[in-house]
Amino acid sequence: MSKLGRFLARIGIDMSKLVLHPNAILRRRADSVEAIDSVILSLVAEMIHIMREEQGLGIAAPQVGASKRIFVTEGEAEDGGDEKVFINPKFLVVDGLLESYEEGCLSLPDIRGTVRRQPHVIIEALDVHGKTFTMEESGLMARCWQHEMDHLDGVLIIDRMSVIDRIVNRKRLRALESTGDSD
Repeated sequence: MSKLGRFLARIGIDMSKLVLHPNAILRRRADSVEAIDSVILSLVAEMIHIMREEQGLGIAAPQVGASKRIFVTEGEAEDGGDEKVFINPKFLVVDGLLESYEEGCLSLPDIRGTVRRQPHVIIEALDVHGKTFTMEESGLMARCWQHEMDHLDGVLIIDRMSVIDRIVNRKRLRALESTGDSD
C-alpha cells in the first residue's frame, strides 16, 4: 500500500481496492464536501490513481469507499491535465432525446447493459481550489457525467438498464452479490 493509502486508512478511508456491488455505500446519497482540505485532496489523488489503474473513464468517491459528492473523469482538462475533478457537482441542464448506449461500471465488473441517457449536459462544480466552474458536453462525456452523478445519488446502471439486460446479467449479478461485501 502506498504512503497515501496508509494515511487514508489511518483517517478511516480504506481505498486499497475498488468498492464492488452490493456494498451499501454504493446505494447511499453521498454527503456534500464542506471544505476542500488535505483529506479531500488526498482522496481526489487516490481516486485518480484507482480510475487509471482500473482503466475507467470516470470514478465517484463512493466507489472507493468515501461517501462524498466528488467524481473525477479522464479526458482533456482545461488546465492541460488529463483528468477533471468535480466537487459538489450539480446539473444545470440535461436535455435532448434519450439515446441508448451500452455501459459498464467499475463497481459491477463483467456486467454491461444498454442505458438510455440524454446526450447534452451542462454541469457546475467546484475544482480542487474551491473555485466554481461550469462545463458543457455532449456525447460520451455527457453520458459519463450522468453515470458518475448517479453514483453520488446511490443509483447503479443495473437500475437503469433494460429488463432484457437485467435478465442477461442475472447470473453474473448473483455471483457478484454472493461473493461481494455488503458493508
